[in-house]
Amino acid sequence: MKKIEAIIRPEKFDMTRYALEEEGYGGMSVSEIKGHGNQKGVSEVWRGKRYRVDLLPKIKMELVVSDDAVDKVVQTIIATSQTGSIGDGKIFVSDLTTVYRIRTGEQDDAAI
Repeated sequence: MKKIEAIIRPEKFDMTRYALEEEGYGGMSVSEIKGHGNQKGVSEVWRGKRYRVDLLPKIKMELVVSDDAVDKVVQTIIATSQTGSIGDGKIFVSDLTTVYRIRTGEQDDAAI
């Protein structure tokens, strides 16, 4: 099993979520976060004054999938959330040793 964490632009979230649901991967946790990568934020002009915005709003999606589903999920996220510009986000894939469903006590693939 793998845990996929995707940090994407907020405006791409709905499209990405719907694409994952259509592929059969509807179970996810979602958080609104702020951060920056190598670009260190952006400069914006408001009422004639330039401001530096260091922490940009992002969406963090977390999914747990079986090993054979990782490539499909990652490619779906990339295809739907990519703009080609700096700040598109990152995807992290981690190994999970065990997963439990609290309600039934099922574990591993049965718990997903």
